[in-house]
Amino acid sequence: ELERRLRSNLQARGDFAGVHPVPSSGADVPDDFDVRLVVLSAEQPHSRDSDLALGAAQAILETRGNTPRLYRNTLVFLAADKVRHQDLDEALRKFLAWQSIVDEKNQLNLDPHQSRQAETQLKAADDTVTARLPETYQWLLLPDQPKPDSPVTWKPIRLTGSGALAERASRRLRTDELLVMSFHGSILRHHLDQVPLWRGDHVSVRQLVDDFAKYVYLPRLGSPSVLLGAIQAGSASMVWRKDGFALAESHDETEGRYRGLREFGEIEVSPESSVLLVKPEVAGPQLDAERSRSDTGSEKTAGQTEGETGKAESGPLPGGSEEARPDHKPRRFHGAVTLDATRVGRDASQIAEEVIAHIAGLVGANVKVTLEIQADIPNGAPENVVRTVTENSQTLKFNSHGFEES
Repeated sequence: ELERRLRSNLQARGDFAGVHPVPSSGADVPDDFDVRLVVLSAEQPHSRDSDLALGAAQAILETRGNTPRLYRNTLVFLAADKVRHQDLDEALRKFLAWQSIVDEKNQLNLDPHQSRQAETQLKAADDTVTARLPETYQWLLLPDQPKPDSPVTWKPIRLTGSGALAERASRRLRTDELLVMSFHGSILRHHLDQVPLWRGDHVSVRQLVDDFAKYVYLPRLGSPSVLLGAIQAGSASMVWRKDGFALAESHDETEGRYRGLREFGEIEVSPESSVLLVKPEVAGPQLDAERSRSDTGSEKTAGQTEGETGKAESGPLPGGSEEARPDHKPRRFHGAVTLDATRVGRDASQIAEEVIAHIAGLVGANVKVTLEIQADIPNGAPENVVRTVTENSQTLKFNSHGFEES
């Protein structure tokens, strides 16, 4: 009866790609890239003086059947509290007892009044079991590894409140930033540099998908699509040379250059893609050199065309002077635009492609782009938002940032 109720409750999966109630072993839990919630049996509760839950979680984390588990950064475990399990077990016994009485009311010769009393007691017992289920399954158990050279330990988190178990668990994980459903390109660049995740001067998309699913010291991503979004954002950023990266189709080791090198997110990626993320300090010079050769070739072609059509300089200029006329080409550009706050990424990418790229491609051009954010918050910003925005602003190396009370 308890397992039936548990499975019914877990039909609402929250942010998890899969929910696995009471698996008999690690073989019942897939080993793939998507984050999954494993709900342990109530007979394997968690408490300070018992390691039944941790032992079961450790076994599933380490192996799938007879083979070692590869993708350990995709599993989160939910366990029952040892004391609350006793209360739930008592409520469940009462429910089953009243259920038996109601089912056998004819054999027991219950009169209408007694039947109504039994049904009332059954309803009360049913409500008690329903209320105690989330009270009992209150422990999230997460593998934790602060640094690559640190041992993997377990981090227990107590859940509070009511509601569907998986939804409550994913909500708490997102609040504590232990389950990431949206990933900024500059944060990805930070991990690429700090861990580091680069394999030389580049790393493939497929390798990064593997890394984030495998290594517990990296952020726990809801699915590979979260990482792909960060890759597109990091390569499409207007400041990709500082906080992002370029993309390339492949690397030619013989020539020592990248083929199909692109900036501003011009290459589509997928979890199995062999597309490469390339360090800006390597990609930038190659792109500049290719752009310079392209510009030189265009100038030569234009000059040859003028000569062939008789439009090249071949005599006195108007006014009787043979001296070249002064060059009045514009030498500065400035622009300001207001972006839609709900579509900043799309609008900024369009501006980068249709405006900035044309100017930055000119030889010797020095382009500076500044993003200014002003936000009025009538109801005030909650503490967790203030903390998250402040930490991200520091990581993204804002020149200045801060919240004000008025």
